[in-house]
This record gives sequence, C-alpha cells and structure tokens, in this order.
Amino acid sequence: MGDSSKIRVGISVGDPNGVGFEIILKTFQDKRCFDFFTPIVFAHDQNFIEERKKLELSTGIFSLKNIKKPHKGQLNIVNTWSSAFPIEYGKEDTKAGACSVSSLYAATMALKEGLVDVLVTAPIHKRSIQSTDFHFPGHTDFLNDQLEGESLMFMIAKSLKVALVTDHIPIARVVTEISQEQIKKKLNLLEKSLLKDFGIQRPKIAVLGINPHAGDYGVIGDEDDTLLRPLIQKEFDEGKLVFGPFPADGFFGNQSYLKYDGVLAIYHDQGLIPFKTLSFGEGVNFTAGLSKIRTSPDHGTAFDIAGKGIADNSSFNEAVHLARKIFLIRHSN
Repeated sequence: MGDSSKIRVGISVGDPNGVGFEIILKTFQDKRCFDFFTPIVFAHDQNFIEERKKLELSTGIFSLKNIKKPHKGQLNIVNTWSSAFPIEYGKEDTKAGACSVSSLYAATMALKEGLVDVLVTAPIHKRSIQSTDFHFPGHTDFLNDQLEGESLMFMIAKSLKVALVTDHIPIARVVTEISQEQIKKKLNLLEKSLLKDFGIQRPKIAVLGINPHAGDYGVIGDEDDTLLRPLIQKEFDEGKLVFGPFPADGFFGNQSYLKYDGVLAIYHDQGLIPFKTLSFGEGVNFTAGLSKIRTSPDHGTAFDIAGKGIADNSSFNEAVHLARKIFLIRHSN
C-alpha cells in the first residue's frame, strides 16, 4: 500500500441521475482529503468534468488509464462506461441503473484484486438496477455474494451503532425468517466487528425485542420469550456482555443506546428509523463481516434534489473517512 496512512479508496458512482457525482465532487473539493486518500472512481471522466462545471467547483480530475498508477492529488476517474451518460436528473431509468451496476462491478473487481484498499458506494436506485444479470436487492447482498465472509448491515454514527438481523425483506417475512441460530450468528458478527473494526474490547451489546414491549412476557406474542430471552441469557452466561430484549421505543426514547457499544435490531425499520432520526447526515452504512471494507452514505439517490447543487455530502464524507479508519484498525492488528 505504500504510505500506511494514505489509502486507495475505490468509489462506485451510484445512479448517475441522482446525487452521486455531486457528493463525490464536493467531498474531494477539500484538498486536505488527498493527504489521507487516493480516490479512484469508476464511471466516465466527461460526466465528472461536466458536473464540476455545472456545480462551479474546482475539484481536481485526472483521467486514469493505468489503475496501478493513480495520481496522488486528484480525483482519478476510470472510464467504466464507453461514453458519458446523458444525465436526466431525478429520472428513474434502467439505463442509468445499468451504468450504476457497471460502476459497482468494476469497483468491486478492483477491490477483490487489491487495486484499491476499500470501497465506498454512492447511492443506487434499487428498482433501476434490476435486470436478468443483476438481481440483488442492494449493495449488501451483492457484496455478500462477491466477497469472503458473511455480511452484516451495520449503521455507524458517533454515539450509535446499529446492526440488523434482517435487512431488505418485507415485514411480513421477518418473523418467519428469523431463528435463534440466525440471531446468534448476527450477534457474533456484531461482536467481532466491534472488536476487529472498532477496537472495542469486551463490547457491550443491546438486543431489541421482536414484538411491541418485547412481547410483554407473552401478552403480545411469544417470540421474545422463545427466541430472544433464552439466547441472550445463554450468551451472557458464557461471558458475553449481551443484554435485552429491550422494547425499541423506550430504548431509543430514553437514550439507553448511549450505554452500549452496539445495538442489534431485528428488522430494517426498527433499527433504521431511530438511527436516521438521531444521526441523519452523519451516519454511515458499513457492510461488516466481509473480508473487504465497504461503506456508503446513509441516504439514497435523492432524486428530488438531484442537479440542484444543494446535496449535502456530509454522510458520504463520513463514509470515506470511516472506511479509512476501519482499514487502519484492521491492519494495525
């Protein structure tokens, strides 16, 4: 890798009709970033040049021909597309989705081959990416298929870390698809990530309940009693600092999350609604449990503001810096 404090960050551009170009350009407008990163983006240089002009930015752009020799002080662009994409801000388009998938594939291959150290993904549009060749609901499932290990969707902010047992599945399937074995597996992935990726020794973990009020001891469903309580007690008896199940509303309402290093939520909205309410714009989506590091901002394509020049790049910036932080922690062990 060369300089151990500067890393090569591979970036997939996301949906070109969204805010991907804008948040990437705005992040690397700050020249101090190049003290820590050598960014390599997979898209088309002409799109970046045109977007830079529209946004009236001065981000340095370098058209990279040899990925093994990136320019150290500019935004390196690898032409993954044969020509610049004709952007139509805010439009849902399968052609745009195909471009975002092409960018993701190229960035992931570079990650697997060791040509970049980490991957940061700009937002994709989950419906536009679907095709006969790409049938994953999102980044996490795709990367779980491509990389070694088992993925864990893990949302990170300064005072809150929330992992999910189930992520992008309909709410009607949550209870039928969770099992004690699956919960234990996700719990172990969370514990390992807190230790390996964040350097937290003996992490203290809270588990949220399945039903309202964690079932009220069988009054509102028995899943908390049959699945969660015995598992949590067993893990605690074996020396792990695992507590719960906690009713999710009170747990976040009274700020109990501040007492824990990590929180395991059972389903997507149970974890993501409080996380985004408390941390939106500062949060990062980290795919834990895999052999390589991938982060992304905590928002979507933002079609409603695409092309207006008002997109906030704070979360993308946090994603880039978190990827570096985790990489350095992993390689310091």
